[in-house]
Amino acid sequence: MRRVAAELGASPMSLYNHVPNKAALLDGMAEYILSGVENAGIDPGTHWSERARALMRAYRKMSLDYPRAVSLVHTRQAESPAAMRSIEHALALADDAGFDGETSIRIMRAMLAYAAGSQIRDFSSPRPAENQPDKDAALAMLDPAEFPHVRALRSQLLSPDPEADFEFGLDLLISSVTLLAQKNSGATAAGDPASR
Repeated sequence: MRRVAAELGASPMSLYNHVPNKAALLDGMAEYILSGVENAGIDPGTHWSERARALMRAYRKMSLDYPRAVSLVHTRQAESPAAMRSIEHALALADDAGFDGETSIRIMRAMLAYAAGSQIRDFSSPRPAENQPDKDAALAMLDPAEFPHVRALRSQLLSPDPEADFEFGLDLLISSVTLLAQKNSGATAAGDPASR
């Protein structure tokens, strides 16, 4: 609280006129950050798969806009209105695809796990300029009999494209949910926007 007050040019005690304690301040920050996902402008009239893509991209944007605060979002106020709106959107998408409640929850959890996992991967992946020659040399020294694929693909491994990787994974996730929706609906192509 002292650091926040110093940043604002105020006395620490004056902050308590606005928030009762540090926990309330952190909850408010998480709520503010999540509101970006909530206000992503997702058109409710579009097909569920396009809304799912928009929701996942909004979550990704929030993660990129506030990379140091994502853990705050994950650890604060899971029952806050902003968090519940994101969950409500995800559950509504699954419902629109024709899934029952239990399956809708599993789909929502899979979507959130993918979004969170891709964010963690992005921040832990090497950047092309980060010690590239040293890392390339280290991978080139691996035993070719034990690591033929790592050695053959080392330049691609060391040059990630986070946006392309995210979109590829998102395509896989949406395709899997679409196939599951089609399986559940039998002959009706629930995943085909033309059938809606």
